[in-house]
Amino acid sequence: MKNIPLFFLFLSLVFSLLPSRSVTAQNTMIPEAEHGEVLCAPDVYLSDPGDCLPLGPSQILTELARQGFPHPTQPLAVLKRDNSLGQVPFLYYKITEYTTNTYSSLDGAISKSGALRQIGPGDLIYLTYIDVEETDRGTYFLLPSGEWMPGDGTRVSTPDLFRGLEFVRTPRTAFGWAVFGTDVRSSPGYAYNIPVVGALPKHALVQVYNAINVEGEEWLLIGPDEWVPARQVGVVYPNTTPPAGVTNGRWIDIDLAEQTLTVYENNQLVFASLVATGMEPYWTRPGLFQIYSMKETENMSGAFEADRSDYYYLEKVPYTLYFDKARAIHGAYWRTSLGYEQSHGCVNMSIGDAAWVFNWASEGDWVYVHDRSGNTPDDPAIYGDGGA
Repeated sequence: MKNIPLFFLFLSLVFSLLPSRSVTAQNTMIPEAEHGEVLCAPDVYLSDPGDCLPLGPSQILTELARQGFPHPTQPLAVLKRDNSLGQVPFLYYKITEYTTNTYSSLDGAISKSGALRQIGPGDLIYLTYIDVEETDRGTYFLLPSGEWMPGDGTRVSTPDLFRGLEFVRTPRTAFGWAVFGTDVRSSPGYAYNIPVVGALPKHALVQVYNAINVEGEEWLLIGPDEWVPARQVGVVYPNTTPPAGVTNGRWIDIDLAEQTLTVYENNQLVFASLVATGMEPYWTRPGLFQIYSMKETENMSGAFEADRSDYYYLEKVPYTLYFDKARAIHGAYWRTSLGYEQSHGCVNMSIGDAAWVFNWASEGDWVYVHDRSGNTPDDPAIYGDGGA
C-alpha cells in the first residue's frame, strides 16, 4: 500500500510527456452528411432536386413558375412598324347636320341657291374634301366631284389611333392591351383590404401569365403581385393550331370575346391588334370564311331601321377586305377607340393596322371568327348582310 502514491506519481510523469491537444480540437463539430446542405443554383425546381436545397433565389423562381411566370422571362419579340402605314391621301370631315346640300359653285353654296343634291338624312355621314375656303359667311368644302358644300361639319384628323404588333416569332405567353385605363391590384378582387399598387394606362401592352376567377369575374396576372380585371384588357392567346379546314398555314383569327385580330403565317403568329366588331344585334358572324374581294378604298352606306333613320354613308374607307357578305375587315377613321363592339358587323381597325393586314392578305385567305365566351349567336338565320 505504501507504493500507491509512487505509482500515481509515475503515471502523472508519463502523461506529462505525451503531446498536448488543443482545446479547440475538442470542440470541433462532427461533419454532417452532405445531402441537403448545398443551395441549388438559381433555377426553377417544380420537384425535389434531391441533391440540393431549392431555397433563396430558386424558391422565388419556383414560386413564380407555379404562378405562370416563365424562366427566364422574355420580352415580346416584335419588329419595328412602318409609321407611314397609318397615312392616307384623303381629308375627311363629318356632317353634323342631319341633311345637307351640295352646290355647283362657292357662291351658290354661300347663298344656298341651286342645290345639286341632298346628302342625308343620316346620323353617320363622313365625306372627303380636297380644299376648304374660309369666308366671312362661314367655312365651305370643295368635294372631289367639284361640288361645294357649306361647312356643316367637323374636320376629322386621322392619327394612328392604335398600333398593333408585328412579331419575329410566336410569343410564349398570352399578351394584350388595356382597352381603358384601370387600377392594378396586389391580388385579384375588389376586397377593401386588397391595395391598389399601380395604374395601367389605356393601350398599355402587358403579358398575361395567369388568370383566375374571383366572385364571377376573371382577373389577369400581368406581373408579380399585379392583377387587373380581364374585362379591361383585350387579350391575345396565341394558338398556332390551324382552324379545321385551313390547310395552308395562313389565316386571320378574329376573337370576338377579346376584340383582337391575329394573323398567322406558316402556322406562326406574325401580327396582332385590337379591333371593334359588330355590336348587338349586328354581331360579326362566327365561322370560317375566305376573303373574296379586296378594295384599297371603298364607299360604304346602308340602313337597318325600316324608316332608314340610322342611315350611314362613309366615303373612302381604306383597306377593305370582304369576307362574309357585306362584312369586311377595314380601317375606320371615324372610330375614337377600339377593343369593344361598335360596328354593324364589320371588323374595324386603325388605319395603319388595316394597311398591314391588307398588304399581307390575298383573295382566298382564310378568316376565322370565333367567340369562346359563347355570347355571340351562331345561328346563321339571324344574320343579315352586315355593314360597316
